[in-house]
Order: sequence, then structure tokens, then C-alpha cells
Amino acid sequence: MACLPRIEFEYPANSQPDAAIIWLHGLGADGSDFAGIVPELKLPSTLALRFIFPHAPSIPVTINNGFVMPAWYDIVDADVGRKVDEVQLLASAAAVHKLIDEQIALGIRSERIILAGFSQGGAVVIQAALTYPQPLGGLLSLSSYFATAETIRPHPANKTIPVNICHGTHDPVVAEKLGRSSRDLLMAMGYHPQYHTYPMEHSVSLEEVHDVSKWMQQLLLPAARTALNPGS
Repeated sequence: MACLPRIEFEYPANSQPDAAIIWLHGLGADGSDFAGIVPELKLPSTLALRFIFPHAPSIPVTINNGFVMPAWYDIVDADVGRKVDEVQLLASAAAVHKLIDEQIALGIRSERIILAGFSQGGAVVIQAALTYPQPLGGLLSLSSYFATAETIRPHPANKTIPVNICHGTHDPVVAEKLGRSSRDLLMAMGYHPQYHTYPMEHSVSLEEVHDVSKWMQQLLLPAARTALNPGS
């Protein structure tokens, strides 16, 4: 399987990255959808990151009358939390695994790789992160849901992965109850997810971006990580 096409850049520019953030877009978008958010994160220049924003393939989407658009998997019912093409979702998660493998081959330790995803992309990275056979740095799910909760077989390598779930309280596309359900399902499986809500619809807010930035810094800055885990 060839690696997914993507937008990729270093932050700061021309740095030597020792960490990577792989960020998946939602239905009908592409990698550029979140590439522009990086300056808004206002991450410190002491970090050396590689941002990767892959593009989903274009496929027919049942709920959109079979219209061909970028999608990580088909959605076959308006109740997006229940009826998705799981075979396609698993294929997308495997493609994310390949991106992780690529970064490790380039010298980035798995513990320094964060997976992030919005909506459909969030469902894919939940599957990808929990099943990856090496410990990852973190999992960020934005306005999404745990589509594979009933079938997933998590790998013990990521049983303690830091998980951050964010959702809009007025989301008309992916109801906020699905975000809460994701949190509850993960807790029942032994994970310890953070859960944050924002007064927004199916989108991203500035407050959310600031909170995501703080979370990423806690995971990636040595001093912040030590403060977060004083016993480490």
C-alpha cells in the first residue's frame, strides 16, 4: 500500500523534527482543511515538529446520494455513529499505521507521534491509535465518535495512551452525545480520556485550539511532561 498523499511541513521551518503530528480531516475536505490551523496553535519554537495532513481518497458516499467526495469511509446511514463501512475505515486506519511507520523509519520515536482527527478522521485515528503495536504519544479526537467500539481489538502497547476528546455542544452533524459515548466507552475499556466541550457546532473554535495547544505541549515538551507526571 502506497503512503497517503499529504501536505507536510516542519514547524518551525527548516527544523530537524523529533516529533510528528498526523492530523486527519473530515468528510468532503482534504489535508488543507487543518494545515492552516498550525499558526493558531502558537506552539513554542523550542519544539521541532513535522505536521502531516493526509488527503482521503475520493469515494461514493451513500448518505450524500452516492456523490463522490474525499472520505475515509462510506457512511450508509444518517446515524453516523452506527452505520459506517467498517472495512473502509479499517483500511484507512491501516494507511495511518503506514504513515506512522514512515515517521519511525525517519528517526522519530513512536512515543513522539500524536494522532489527531476531525469527525470521520477522528473515528479513524481512534482505531489506528488503539491498535498500533508501539506506544504513541497521544490521541486527539475532534467532533467525532468511536465507530469501531464493538469490534476493536486494542493493542496493549497503547493501553496508557493520553486521549483528548473535544466536541461542540451544538453539533448538528455528530451529536455531542456521541462524543460523551466515546469517552464512556474508552473509560470502560480502561483508558483515561480527557473530555472537553465548547459552545459551537460541527467546527473548531479558538478556545478549543488554545486547549489543544496546551495539551500538545504537555505531551511534547520535556519540562511540561515532567510537571504533568512528577513521578516519571
